[in-house]
Amino acid sequence: MDAAELASVFGLGRARGLSDGPVARGRQGEVWRLDTSDGRWAVKVPFHEAGEGGALFQEAACAAGVPAPAIRRTVTGEVVAHISGRQIRLYEWVELGTPDPMVDPGLVGATVAAVHRVVVPASGPVEWWHTAPVGAPAWDQLIARLRAAGAPFAARLAELRDELVALESWLTPPVSVRMCHRDLWADNVLPTPSGGLCVIDWENSGPADPAQELACVVFEFARTDPGRVRDLMSAYESAGGPARLTRPGDFSMLIAQLGHITELAANDWLTPNVRNPDRAGAEAWIGETLDEPHTRAVLQSLLRATRPQGL
Repeated sequence: MDAAELASVFGLGRARGLSDGPVARGRQGEVWRLDTSDGRWAVKVPFHEAGEGGALFQEAACAAGVPAPAIRRTVTGEVVAHISGRQIRLYEWVELGTPDPMVDPGLVGATVAAVHRVVVPASGPVEWWHTAPVGAPAWDQLIARLRAAGAPFAARLAELRDELVALESWLTPPVSVRMCHRDLWADNVLPTPSGGLCVIDWENSGPADPAQELACVVFEFARTDPGRVRDLMSAYESAGGPARLTRPGDFSMLIAQLGHITELAANDWLTPNVRNPDRAGAEAWIGETLDEPHTRAVLQSLLRATRPQGL
């Protein structure tokens, strides 16, 4: 990429420099830093072609005061540009800390409430990634392939297999569907030097149930701590968050997403690719599920903690 071309396409004044390489890398793409006379910018380069998903929702959230990076459109008003054969999205630069699931749960609750107060109608169905089971046959085939390939975590996944299948019996269609972020994990709800939080990576936004998204947030930022659940939910409700957790089916997005993520990580170990170029990365990714599994007992305890006095 060329700094001057980037500055010209996005109308950023005079280019001063582009980082020598990516300054951050995730599962879906990488980020470079661009400095121009108009400021500092995050240049996001996805690994695979994508549309303008989430742009209008992110812009509405920023306008409503949600702490999120502002989108910089091209001089012709486009969200996505193609430069030097690469797809580019550009955002204002925000200084961010490292992912921390144990960040202040009150901050998390208030931040997610701010996201959920932004009402943007959604069109189309909720994608399978957020609703569909992996299924017992697919789990069995995957475990067999991992064992045959000598995967060091194959036995642990096999031990968890029955629990993963049982969890999928909880899957329930979303009730109240509208635009949601759909990726509010600790990687994307990051602390800032000022002591707040910033919500990034809105590209996967789309139709979902806010209650099912809230359940993902509760698991990610509380795990087995009822006190953190209560603090998060209290802050969420006080800040006007509209969703409530009332039944096991509210964990459907969590169960579907983590099931597919676990399956994807295992397949990445079997066949390394641009997302996980080496097996160590894939093993660490699947380890997130194996080390802290989202069992029915854990989710039931979280659900109980969301009720008054934990009852």
